[in-house]
Amino acid sequence: MTAYVIAHLRDPEELHPEVLEYMERIQATMDPFSGRFIVHGGAVDVREGRWPGSVVMLEFPSGENARDWYESAAYQAILPLRADRLEGEVIIVEGVGPGHDASAKAAELRKGLKR
Repeated sequence: MTAYVIAHLRDPEELHPEVLEYMERIQATMDPFSGRFIVHGGAVDVREGRWPGSVVMLEFPSGENARDWYESAAYQAILPLRADRLEGEVIIVEGVGPGHDASAKAAELRKGLKR
């Protein structure tokens, strides 16, 4: 099942050259795991709550691909270029399959409440 890596990164006061180097090198680390950018710092239209910073979202064919990419030697080698310069959170989350039904998910969760 498709998985996503989502980063919520705070905008720095000043963009450091190491962050640009990270950006220049990241795609080569993703290619062996069939990863691609689907969001990369686009405009954020906040409708609820606060959202300081920007969003980056990567797509991988599976959670295994996403985790293997993140843990790969190639990615770990460049990670400090970003992580040491930008604050934020990064998560890996699996998507839903075709035909996902939110009401069926709610029914499943309701069953758990009755116990």
